[in-house]
Amino acid sequence: MRNILENPHVGLIFLVPARGETLRVNGRAAITRDPELLARMEVGGKRPLLAIGVEVEEVFLHCAKAFKRSGLWEPERWPELAALASSARMFRDHMGADMSVEEMARRIDEGYRTRLY
Repeated sequence: MRNILENPHVGLIFLVPARGETLRVNGRAAITRDPELLARMEVGGKRPLLAIGVEVEEVFLHCAKAFKRSGLWEPERWPELAALASSARMFRDHMGADMSVEEMARRIDEGYRTRLY
């Protein structure tokens, strides 16, 4: 939210699994507290406190070449997860948290279970 307050210019890219083409949207973002808008976004009995709207300035498609070359949607081309740092380790290291990777993993899992919405 601070970034939008400092510089409202945004670029969004929309990915659709198994589709190579992406949709790029550029524009100006604004933060809103409009109660009617927020009510339409309620999920599981929880209403967001804020929403972000984007005044679209340009829209265009990106061709699929990069995704086809990367194999992003081809699981057989994905790297072995064991060779990569876990999300928990990355979060812990980024935060400089004084906890084990296992504790961070438990906190992440708990958040997904209880605070998804």
